[in-house]
Amino acid sequence: MDKLGDHISHQFDEELEEIRNRVMQMGGIVEQQLSDAIKALTDRDEALAEIVVTSDYKVNALEVQIDEECTQIIAKRQPAASDLRLVIAVIKTITDLERIGDEAERIGRMAMHFAEAKSDNKMITGIIHLGERVHHMLHDSLDAFARMDVERAIEVAHQDLKIDKQYESILRELMTYMMEDPRSIPEVVNMMWSARALERIGDRARNICEYVIYLVKGKDVRHISLEQVERDTRKE
Repeated sequence: MDKLGDHISHQFDEELEEIRNRVMQMGGIVEQQLSDAIKALTDRDEALAEIVVTSDYKVNALEVQIDEECTQIIAKRQPAASDLRLVIAVIKTITDLERIGDEAERIGRMAMHFAEAKSDNKMITGIIHLGERVHHMLHDSLDAFARMDVERAIEVAHQDLKIDKQYESILRELMTYMMEDPRSIPEVVNMMWSARALERIGDRARNICEYVIYLVKGKDVRHISLEQVERDTRKE
């Protein structure tokens, strides 16, 4: 390739690296947002919960910015093969990150309500434990994305099954509270919404793992069992 071609290729590599870095920046903000939401819920910290709610604009702004950069790359560079998969994976990932931010904001609003209502600690405990597990999964999914690590992505995706089971257990427990004390129904419904938001974040984190597999292996695994993905990966 001539010097002009080398220059264009190098510039293109820098552009791809830049959007990857921006995804990690966005992921870091979302991860902190979730961490703060869970802490606000744990400590009944209304001020911290308000910070979570009012900081969501940062996530939204980054999604718009990264999406525009991806559009420009597709229009100018017409990427193919693995480069195109990277751009597509980035677009999908930032969509899920933005929605995780929305769920974290929802939890922040619930934390503000719980702080005012002085909710029963026993009812919140299970949600807090679920939140810690979901936060850990989000962190690990972003780590898999940063490293483009397929094996790690599969391992992290498995965590979603445990989160689903824990979520179902919390729902059963909260239903028991409502049956024992009908006066608790409004409070318990809010807790159910918080648990639901955390369960959805787990689903989004799993999506990010699936994008890693797509990016590295070129396979869309959204509707394939994790066991099948593992078998296919071992064959390669």
